[in-house]
Amino acid sequence: MILLPNSRNAWQTDQFNETLKQELESVDPISLPLQKNLALSSYVSDEPFSIMVIQSHQETRAILVKVGIIYSGVEAGCNCADDPTPIETQPEYCEIMLSIDIDTAETTVVDPLAS
Repeated sequence: MILLPNSRNAWQTDQFNETLKQELESVDPISLPLQKNLALSSYVSDEPFSIMVIQSHQETRAILVKVGIIYSGVEAGCNCADDPTPIETQPEYCEIMLSIDIDTAETTVVDPLAS
């Protein structure tokens, strides 16, 4: 589960986008659908990812936020001792929709969007 209390508290302020970016970039990447959205590689790399806020609005009890995630993936070789394939990262990008509960700050991925 993702909790974004600072983002929820910053809603409707000038600091919302930056607060969401900082808070979301500190969550465990396994809680985001990065692996599912790979297009150029086969595994998500361990490199940090970056968030870009695209759009946000409030519905009845939730803040809905569309974000772009810029991250890296790797094309894994066989990892044999004689495998000459260098492990190089490939840039990846996906967009997701987040729903931040107004009361609890519990955040869920509503609908992974195709990039």
